Amino acid sequence: MFGLGTPEIIAILVIVFLLFGAKKLPEFARGLGKSLGEFKKAKSEFEEELLKTEKETMSDAPASKPESHPSPELSQPIDVEVERPLETKPEDK
Repeated sequence: MFGLGTPEIIAILVIVFLLFGAKKLPEFARGLGKSLGEFKKAKSEFEEELLKTEKETMSDAPASKPESHPSPELSQPIDVEVERPLETKPEDK
């Protein structure tokens, strides 16, 4: 685990035990467990919401694009005249 051997892990646990004491360690572990549980719950809710949104998007995609066949008049190119701005003569100053 993270390149730590058994002696290093035991040393870390002993130091934590000395710092927090026997009374605080169960409270700390309980709080950590609740935090991890809430994190997992939020993660699963987020994933469910993403899947739900994806399913709705996929089911709406075919319905939102109705098949339309262009009329023969619209299939021909349209000539459009482009209005060009009038050229202005430089004013004498």
